Amino acid sequence: MNENHIQSEQTTNNNNSQATTVDVTNQKIPNFLLSVRLKYVKLGYHYLISNAVYIIILPVLFAATSSSFKLSDLTLLFNHLLQFHLLPSTLFAALLIFLTTLYFTTRPRKVFLLDFACYKPDPSLICTRETFMDRSQRVGIFTEDNLAFQQKILERSGLGQKTYFPEALLRVPPNPCMSEARKEAETVMFGAIDAVLEKTGVKPKDIGILVVNCSLFNPTPSLSAMIVNKYKLRGNILSYNLGGMGCSAGLISIDLAKQLLQVQANSYALVVSTENITLNWYLGNDRSMLLSNCIFRMGGAAVLLSNRSTDRRRSKYQLIHTVRTHKGADDNAFNCVYQREDNNDNNKVGVSLSKNLMAIAGEALKTNITTLGPLVLPMSEQLLFFMTLVARKVFKVKKIKPYIPDFKLAFEHFCIHAGGRAVLDEIEKNLELSEWHMEPSRMTLNRFGNTSSSSLWYELAYSEAKGRIKRGDRTWQIAFGSGFKCNSAVWRALRSIDPSKEEKTNPWIDEIHEFPVQVPRVSLVTSSSESR
Repeated sequence: MNENHIQSEQTTNNNNSQATTVDVTNQKIPNFLLSVRLKYVKLGYHYLISNAVYIIILPVLFAATSSSFKLSDLTLLFNHLLQFHLLPSTLFAALLIFLTTLYFTTRPRKVFLLDFACYKPDPSLICTRETFMDRSQRVGIFTEDNLAFQQKILERSGLGQKTYFPEALLRVPPNPCMSEARKEAETVMFGAIDAVLEKTGVKPKDIGILVVNCSLFNPTPSLSAMIVNKYKLRGNILSYNLGGMGCSAGLISIDLAKQLLQVQANSYALVVSTENITLNWYLGNDRSMLLSNCIFRMGGAAVLLSNRSTDRRRSKYQLIHTVRTHKGADDNAFNCVYQREDNNDNNKVGVSLSKNLMAIAGEALKTNITTLGPLVLPMSEQLLFFMTLVARKVFKVKKIKPYIPDFKLAFEHFCIHAGGRAVLDEIEKNLELSEWHMEPSRMTLNRFGNTSSSSLWYELAYSEAKGRIKRGDRTWQIAFGSGFKCNSAVWRALRSIDPSKEEKTNPWIDEIHEFPVQVPRVSLVTSSSESR
């Protein structure tokens, strides 16, 4: 979960590039700093440094071998080994075969993403801003000040007019109970699973691993048991149910499935990420707990993974890296997202979000990208970062600002958890991302709201629906969650995604032509008297 702080409107400075006209009669050398785009200079530096080893070594090897080495020399060497060194040659060949076999049997198994599906609720569950305020008013619990507070949060949240709320909370009066919560969970999970199984053609009995994550709703039997019962999964399935791990639990589930696929040969893993709203609508007047009421909405996703080499040709992505960061050892980080009773006499349970959440999230992000950077960044960026670090720490040159690596050189697409407008604004600024890179996250927040751990998949589905995913593209998924945690996953596209073939699993397909939309800093609630 992430806090959606109220922020004052920030102005941004647009640096408009100015074209420079060179007079052909002027014999002076033109100013190349004005006529050459610096980004191309940086790209040139990036390619030069990244391929420096090949540029230097290949000409030397070619010059050394082309003049003196012939095919007959190789034949002569082989005959010499057979005649005079038969035993050492045999031992060497045996050792080579042994090491090759050892490598192929112990190397990590590749993990492929066959497909994924995001659940799109029925239109009858659409919750406009006006509907939300109307239901909040009708419940008769919130004070006038806190109703005004929620409206102010909602107007600045970045949420649009088509997010979804559970049926139990849209009723008048609302009916938050266990049976309705189970109904919401079944509707979301089964809807996503049905879509991904139909799309891939995988039979439920073929699934060997099941991982389900839902932070705040953990009934008995578990959500994973509900899925086993519904689809009659096999008796020896490895099933896991992750709870209380917040909005980053989706990537924790992916990482767990990856680890299990390393030891379970020729297996399918089904990962289901969702959150339950029905029993977690806070009905009290503690403002630190009211924020989650305003931004969390109904949603879920199902992801089908495989380690079968034969599935590579029909898979969408290959999982390249997962990086997990946990700041739970620090008390402030541990307590910044905390479920507890409120401070009022009615002791209503809610999730409290602290004021220093953004600072803690920033520290977690810094630690995570410090680990991820060396795995994904080109050598050119790592070299610049290292030189800046040495200048600041060793030579104490304080005038040099800390160098922020350009992650746009490592990834083509970014899926940043849509925890709230404030979160997205900070990451956009700190990583120096463009509006195009942030578009999937901002449009997901606008269209579906904060769907917790499943929001990353709605964002990837947005990029697919736009036809942006091409073969070889790298996508960075990053999420934050209680604990406090920051987790990353890196995927590489194995093929270009054709949006026309994604109708069954992609929630954006029938309306993608309407996006992107302009999201104002403040979207006023026009009326709070609507009833349905």
